Amino acid sequence: MQPTATVLVYSDDSNTREQVRLATGRRPAPDVPVVEFVECATPAAVVRELDKGGIDVCVLDGEAVPMGGMGVCRQIKDEVFNCPPVLVLMGRPQDAWLATWSRAEAAVTLPVEPVEFAGALAALLRTKRLQSA
Repeated sequence: MQPTATVLVYSDDSNTREQVRLATGRRPAPDVPVVEFVECATPAAVVRELDKGGIDVCVLDGEAVPMGGMGVCRQIKDEVFNCPPVLVLMGRPQDAWLATWSRAEAAVTLPVEPVEFAGALAALLRTKRLQSA
């Protein structure tokens, strides 16, 4: 049986969640595990899923409403013990400073560009795997 990685995707927009799934495919790179998704449409659902455990990486939509992914990221970094690495989806490149403020480990712009996104997600999965070893 192949190892799997669980990726939480937060966005109030189902199209954004679909862009993330399509850009990832079965796995974002040959040297990382097959990905399973947990989708959340509200900040409360994100916290509930993280409290359950088992999430390897979070992908948070910075443009989500009523609470953007950068605010959610800052909150979970403060409140969740051993918070998994976070990849934030930004509306524009100029928002990179906000991604830094949120304490996200990586950020890419919307709409999701598959190669850039897969590379950033794979890097976080590799980091997570090294931390777990």
